Amino acid sequence: MKNVCRWFLGAGAASLALAGGLWAAPARLNVLLIVSDDLRDTVGCYGNTQVKTPHLDRLAARGVRFERAYAQYPVCNPSRTSFLTGLRPEVTKVTNNTTRFRSLWPEIVTLPQMLRQNGWRAEAYGKIFHLGGGTPEERARWMDLPKSWDAAEAFHPKPAGKVLEGRNLTGGKLKWCEWGATAGDDDDQPDGQNAAACLEAMRKAGEQPWIIGAGFHRPHDPFISPKKYFDLYPPGSLKLYQDPPGLTPAPPLAIAGGAFAAAFNAFTDQERMEFLRAYYAGVSFMDACVGRLLDHLDKAKLWDRTLVIFAGDNGYHHNERQWWNKNTLFERSCRVPLIICAPGAKPGATCRGLVELLDLYPTVADYCGVKLPHAMEGVSLRPWLENPEHPSKPFAITYVTRGKGQDGRSVRTPRWRYTEWSDGARELYDEQKDPEETANLADQPEHAALLKELRAKARAGWADK
Repeated sequence: MKNVCRWFLGAGAASLALAGGLWAAPARLNVLLIVSDDLRDTVGCYGNTQVKTPHLDRLAARGVRFERAYAQYPVCNPSRTSFLTGLRPEVTKVTNNTTRFRSLWPEIVTLPQMLRQNGWRAEAYGKIFHLGGGTPEERARWMDLPKSWDAAEAFHPKPAGKVLEGRNLTGGKLKWCEWGATAGDDDDQPDGQNAAACLEAMRKAGEQPWIIGAGFHRPHDPFISPKKYFDLYPPGSLKLYQDPPGLTPAPPLAIAGGAFAAAFNAFTDQERMEFLRAYYAGVSFMDACVGRLLDHLDKAKLWDRTLVIFAGDNGYHHNERQWWNKNTLFERSCRVPLIICAPGAKPGATCRGLVELLDLYPTVADYCGVKLPHAMEGVSLRPWLENPEHPSKPFAITYVTRGKGQDGRSVRTPRWRYTEWSDGARELYDEQKDPEETANLADQPEHAALLKELRAKARAGWADK
């Protein structure tokens, strides 16, 4: 743990002081951890007027909605590994979707494992940890059975949920870039089965406290959902984002490029609209699955003894800079929805302070009265849940790699986003005046002192880099 502590003390020593007091409370709350794959701010309560998400909206009305929550890496596996271990990607060294974290950290205690070791029943259905592997044995290892969970399962589509209509939007060049409207009901698709399994786990729970991970695949590609969710968005009804005039060209490493960029640049407006419609359908499908879990909390009167966390694992572009994916250090890729309901939290409140997914682990430890098993960078969000006006964290950091030793890191402060790349490129955006990040101000002399300050934040604690 030497490197972990080194990073921790370099960039967040105040967290260590907090960690000593996190576990004083004796509460043994249940924990419902809901994670949606590739969800950006396409949620009604986040101001999107086109999408239909009544259940997430009612969750936000009961809890605290975090307006500015950020992933530590804008890709599935690195992001999830980070917030489930409490370590930044620069520490875990998990920076792709092919490295299983246990191959590098065989003894690290994960968030669910922490609770399991302290008497909680731990179950997960769907995608909580990243799902890799092909055989059942490989899939179990990726789900971190048996260390993190007492039970875990991932599901497959049933024959009744066959695709009625759909197509690949790139002519097969990108296998994942396809949509499908299916027959059958929700439980003929994996996410519906995930919801059903979580419901069964909650119904069977006795007096033992539990943590249940509900990992929904949608709106992640392939964009396959029951047809009724596509019907919520008639063709041509959605507004397509267009970059404003005067957009500063992105640095070479800012957009991953390659086959993805070639395919996206070749999109017609029809294909862009089909992509957007399929994504929105997936969001509404996921929302309906979340609603089933919330209904059970209502019926079983579990709200006063359950910590409910809903989060996306990374953001997503919808034609911003003609990109239709994640894996950038722009705001749309780094920022994620985060809604938390906890006893004592202020219902229906919005927190506009900066927070990170890395903060989830210490938050769970705090509310469950469990001692943190190791030093970590995040802090408990309890102060913001009880008082959303609590002073913001000074900055959030997101990291990304580009292969061949190339990488980039981005610092988000309440006003600015500063990004630096290993090839020397720099970006500076004024998020208050320019939320679409159209004008790169990094080369303007009047910002020289600011850049020096932000560069120091970006490099704080990176002694091993």
